[in-house]
Amino acid sequence: MITLDKVGTGRKVVVSEIEGDQRFLSRITSIGLTIGCELEVLHNENKFPLLFYGRDTVVALNREESKNVFVEVVE
Repeated sequence: MITLDKVGTGRKVVVSEIEGDQRFLSRITSIGLTIGCELEVLHNENKFPLLFYGRDTVVALNREESKNVFVEVVE
């Protein structure tokens, strides 16, 4: 299991765990990021927000928040 910020561009992952306070968990689940959700990383450069595609939408997540999302890489 790795954090979302470590996943390279073009890789597909499945969310396995989300950590954070209640405010973060509420916000992140309201955009459809839940355990078991499959994501594709569209853009991951160190100085910019992480862009990923999941549940028929593109989402931007800042680097600090993406460190709270644990994923498993889909081969």
